[in-house]
Amino acid sequence: MSERSERTGEAAVQPYRREGATGKTLRFRFDGREYAGLEGDTLASALLANGVRAVASSIKLGRPRGVYAAGSEEPNALVQIEEPFPEPMLTATTVELYDGLVATGLPGQGRLADRPDPARYDAVHAHCDVLVVGAGPAGIAAAGVAARAGARVILADERPEPGGSLLGTAETLDGAPGREWAAGEAAALAALPEVRVLRRTTVLGHYDDNYVIAVERRTNHLGAQAPADVARERVWRIRARRVVLATGGHERFIAFAGNDLPGVMLAGAARTYANHYRVLPGSRAVVFTTNDSAYAAALDLAGAGVEIAAIADVRHAPGETWVARCAERGIEVLTGHVVTAAKGEGEVSSVEVAPRPEAQGSGGQAREIPADLLLVSGGWTPVVHLFSQAGGTLRYDEELGAFTPGETRQAVEAAGFARGVGGTGVRTLRECLEDGAEAGRRALAGAGLTAPPEIDVPAAEEEPVAAPAEHVWLVESGDYGTHFVDLQRDVTVAEVLRATGAGLSSVEHVKRYTTAGTAHDQGKTSGLLTGGVVAHALGVDVAELGTTTFRAPYTPVSFAALAGRDRGPLHDPVRVTALHEWHVARGALFENVGQWKRPWYYPQQGEGPGEDMEAAVLRECRAAREDVAAMDASTLGKIDVVGPDAAVLLDRLYTNMMSTLKVGSIRYGVMCRPDGMVFDDGTVIRLADDRFLVTTTTGNAAAVLDWMEEWLQTEWPDLRVHCTSVTEQWATVALVGPRSREVLARLAPGLAVDNDSFPFMTWRDAEVAGIEARVCRISFSGELAYEINVSSWYGLALWEAVMASGEVTPYGTETMHVLRAEKGFPIVGQDTDGTVTPQDLGMEWIVSKKKADFVGKRSFARADTSRPDRKHLVGLLPEDPGVLLPEGAHLVDTSALPEPPVPTLGFVTSSYRSAALGRTFALALVSGGRERIGERLYAPVGADLVPVTVTSHVLYDPEGARRDG
Repeated sequence: MSERSERTGEAAVQPYRREGATGKTLRFRFDGREYAGLEGDTLASALLANGVRAVASSIKLGRPRGVYAAGSEEPNALVQIEEPFPEPMLTATTVELYDGLVATGLPGQGRLADRPDPARYDAVHAHCDVLVVGAGPAGIAAAGVAARAGARVILADERPEPGGSLLGTAETLDGAPGREWAAGEAAALAALPEVRVLRRTTVLGHYDDNYVIAVERRTNHLGAQAPADVARERVWRIRARRVVLATGGHERFIAFAGNDLPGVMLAGAARTYANHYRVLPGSRAVVFTTNDSAYAAALDLAGAGVEIAAIADVRHAPGETWVARCAERGIEVLTGHVVTAAKGEGEVSSVEVAPRPEAQGSGGQAREIPADLLLVSGGWTPVVHLFSQAGGTLRYDEELGAFTPGETRQAVEAAGFARGVGGTGVRTLRECLEDGAEAGRRALAGAGLTAPPEIDVPAAEEEPVAAPAEHVWLVESGDYGTHFVDLQRDVTVAEVLRATGAGLSSVEHVKRYTTAGTAHDQGKTSGLLTGGVVAHALGVDVAELGTTTFRAPYTPVSFAALAGRDRGPLHDPVRVTALHEWHVARGALFENVGQWKRPWYYPQQGEGPGEDMEAAVLRECRAAREDVAAMDASTLGKIDVVGPDAAVLLDRLYTNMMSTLKVGSIRYGVMCRPDGMVFDDGTVIRLADDRFLVTTTTGNAAAVLDWMEEWLQTEWPDLRVHCTSVTEQWATVALVGPRSREVLARLAPGLAVDNDSFPFMTWRDAEVAGIEARVCRISFSGELAYEINVSSWYGLALWEAVMASGEVTPYGTETMHVLRAEKGFPIVGQDTDGTVTPQDLGMEWIVSKKKADFVGKRSFARADTSRPDRKHLVGLLPEDPGVLLPEGAHLVDTSALPEPPVPTLGFVTSSYRSAALGRTFALALVSGGRERIGERLYAPVGADLVPVTVTSHVLYDPEGARRDG
């Protein structure tokens, strides 16, 4: 090491950096110590260059862990970035080094930041003909074919530069280094007008109809130098006509004693560090392999200056060419051998090698080889995560010893090693290029485009003929306590055997029993290994077991990226009506209803302190009951239901009949869930034979639309219906009170407003204040009332015309609640709690006895829904008319509270002070409430028991005489 340090000059602080490494020197701190790295490093490569072996510790056992891989499949090296902004649970192999980076190793879990994130995050939508995932040789070839045919192409890769596996090898294409070919091809593609090349972009999920989610890391690698006006990460929502998955493969390890020690590394990863980052992961290495790919890694490392002490190959007949090349370099090849243990205090210092049990008679002896590096290759697993997420089936490839893509119903192609090309374990570069090009041709054909007549791929080096791989999952032993199968979860072979010994035979069940494959890496290197160990324990084929489920996201994604700009005050969008600025100018105070800002009440500011809420609401209530008042009702949910089967859908969703509604008429309706409990209520307006406008409660508008779509898409896809939210397209003004007819007549002189011409629960098209409007005779107050609907563009003009038409009092949501409660009209979500049926609300009349079925009908036949002690909606009158009961107060039937637990009869749902009644009142859900009318109950309020009398929930104008004016 000392000689190497003297030769490298500036890299003297990086004793494991290879000669010839160039790039700007970057300073960083890890676990409190200062280090130097080079531009282009990852944190992992920089730590290895500095001889840092132990990077983190394991989550359960606290064992030291080092860098194991070179990409997002890394199971061990979890770190926390401390500066410039704290971010936990990152893999050192994917953190690009930047000047001033401060990081610490993690024991499998991190810490959230204690201050707001100053960075920006955003999201974009994109469409393309062909999306290629992976910019390795197969992906670049596929994108090239598609792009040169004029297709709109997106090429996405998670690494900072294109090339994929070419970055970690010394292979050449057309006589030039493979990485140079990849860089040139990517640059040429990016220059084309219809091509977008996304670097540092990980495709996280693949959904129906080729809807793909990806995250681009735009400024993470810049640290404190990141521009403030550029989003740190961007979510891409891509809709592609065809998708090519050129996602390559992950090398897997083998379960043997001590296989988690720092210094144990995947052979392909070590090759990448040596070739791409020009870093030597150790000085003296032993290689343990089941296939020929590790020989290429060993030869590259030997050429870089690592002494290869021996290659232990489980096979008796590895590739002859590879063995010969090793012999030329003086590398000993031990065929039919296994590594039984990696040994050392805190990191590898020696490797124990022995003949396989069946080869004991050959005369070979077990021996211990001094080494600080153990390179492992248990075979390669195609990255089929996205293919599986897209609904594709997998098939077991006996030659490869892994699962490869099978059939899929989506427009998806797999290319290169992602579909098992080069299945013997040594990827054949020429095969990958040709397969990628063919995948690009197939994608073009599927997208309805014509591929170029000839497809040229660059000339690749001739590669040795590979010998068949042998699939070995574990090295047998009498003690499996340190034979790890999942490094991040500290799962050992012993734990897997404990699971199978307990009777578990499903790999999914074993996964949950042991937690294998559930960490940040989602079993990328350990998933198939776990299945292999389970198969070994049960004596079955791995193919028979299958795989666990591949779920999005493919790699962890920050909550900040998912939220985008929806954070802080933007976390929940603020929605305002077209009349909002008028309400603000008149001094309205606002209530948050769902996402909407609704006027709560309008305090008048005269001499003195002005009105408080109680005085303002009483004044507004008197105006609505005795004169005329208006409310902005634009926030009511509005859903356009259109199609030949629209009436059928509504009949199935509402408890009452909607198909018999005449055009021009309106009907109140209630929706129930399958358990018979009230879900929402509102009105249904029939606009035409095949068109209805459904109104919902403000806070439930999105939920009702989702409910309709769920039934249409999952249960009744045969119904010809489309449902569209039009809430924001309409502004609605509720005109209420005895003088409302008079005011409307002045505003709409062409509209006949008498009772006979315009009866209750009908609607008319008319010009109101010169604006085209739909006027509905609907009342949520019990008074003569109209709801005037106009395009939201004209909402303010309508409102100002109403206000200018006479002494019209604006009122807010609190007054609306008082008015409706006086009439006993329930608010879903306030006077209901998910356990209330229409019958409990005194609305038996709204449950049709004519319809054969509707959602919730069967539940009304259950004994539970007809129990006499069910909670009914009733009214409450405090004996002291000035006492206002708190909402939520419980009710008991004794004048003195017994010892706890105290049985409760129900609770107060709404409580108000009424100008019309001249007193306070409340609504409540009370057990057997309708049979208790006239009884005295008590509401514990603080230290007092407030006596109340149970009454009907309709406390004002029970005959409905005021409705028609």
